[in-house]
Amino acid sequence: MRKTGIFILCLLFIILLIFTAISAEKVFRFNWELPKAINQKEPQYRLVLITQDIDTPFWDKVGYAAQEQAKKEGVSLEVWGSYDNNKEDFLENLEIAIYSKVDGIIIQGLDTAKFKDLIKVKASFYGVPVITVVNDVPMSESLRRTYVGSDQYKAGKLIAGQLVSDMGSIGNVILMSDRIREYFQEQRLRGIQDVLKKYPNIQILNAETSESSEQIISTTQDMLNRMPDVDAIVAVNASIAGTMIQEISKRSQLERYHIYSFDDGPESLLLLEQGKLDAVIQQSPEMMGKLSVKLMTEWLNGETLPLDSSGYLTDIQILKAVDVQ
Repeated sequence: MRKTGIFILCLLFIILLIFTAISAEKVFRFNWELPKAINQKEPQYRLVLITQDIDTPFWDKVGYAAQEQAKKEGVSLEVWGSYDNNKEDFLENLEIAIYSKVDGIIIQGLDTAKFKDLIKVKASFYGVPVITVVNDVPMSESLRRTYVGSDQYKAGKLIAGQLVSDMGSIGNVILMSDRIREYFQEQRLRGIQDVLKKYPNIQILNAETSESSEQIISTTQDMLNRMPDVDAIVAVNASIAGTMIQEISKRSQLERYHIYSFDDGPESLLLLEQGKLDAVIQQSPEMMGKLSVKLMTEWLNGETLPLDSSGYLTDIQILKAVDVQ
């Protein structure tokens, strides 16, 4: 009996050794790999870019560049917008972003009391930093962190210089802007007027309109009646250029006029390619999108403190019709 027990124990021991050897052989035969570390991290910050001109060539460039920079920075960026320049939807998007407590808001400046109040009071209360892009509002009235975009005063001077170069130092000029001018329009106008006032033989007519097609048509008709011998026209708000030019073409040949605007209108570059605009101020929308995200991320990381309240200016240049045709 004792011998039988010893035999059984030995047999069990041998079986155990066999299974151990098989398991060890599998370990050495297969090239086991440790689980790979997860390289993708959750975005550190959530940013929102808000515009009132979504799906326009200019703002498409701003939004695309901003999203590409957000990927590089490892942050989340959503692009919110409204159509047909709907200011109510635009302001509602701003309120939603503030109440959602996003980490940062990059937004097209709107020079109205409600917009500035939302930034100065509500965004500050919730601790949400705001950077204006493309269009600025006065820092003292909004407490925005900084501005990224063109020097609009310089842009006005640049386009006025081109106008004088094309027309000469004698002539009649119409400057067409909004009846309720935003800050960027005021700056453009000031730059244009500071150049033209140096030429006493240039007469200026300031025409004011709104962005409704009916009002633009009416204002265009009125300004041509008041100054039938006009030589040059500047659409200070690029959004009105298309309707304005269409109405002018009903009265006479466009070739007799020198017509100028800026590239942030929905039709600006198309009108330039068609030769209906003589020149526009070409801005840097891609750099605006890229730099605004970079600065916001650096501020949130504590890398750039404080941001320059006077703003970060991007390049501008004259783009003439003869250069794109």
